[in-house]
Amino acid sequence: QLQLVESGGGLVQPGGSLRLSCTAPRYTLDFYSIGWFRQAPGKEREGVSCISSKGDNTNYANSVKGRFTVSRDNAKNTVYLQLTSLKPEDTAVYYCAAVNTLTCIIAAGRYPYWGQGTQVTVSS
Repeated sequence: QLQLVESGGGLVQPGGSLRLSCTAPRYTLDFYSIGWFRQAPGKEREGVSCISSKGDNTNYANSVKGRFTVSRDNAKNTVYLQLTSLKPEDTAVYYCAAVNTLTCIIAAGRYPYWGQGTQVTVSS
């Protein structure tokens, strides 16, 4: 069973930045496309971004386009989500998820493997 671990969340002021990481301690992520999702209290889970297994295709939700950047370093077995120009409405638990495909689509139902999430709080 593929297990994912997110890290890098925290408290940041509006306009600040964070870098989230997603890794799998006992599996290689080379063949997995990775999605990033978030869920704020009282709201439905929202797709944020995804990156294909080779890193040659990325997608972003309109709400984060131009502010968030997804990347991967397969040598480090890690996928990153760089969050910049953060807004209070970006506050949520952020999850990474994996699916064994070449391409990526920001659709939660396609991802069978999920991490436990990392909290991002944007507040002054």
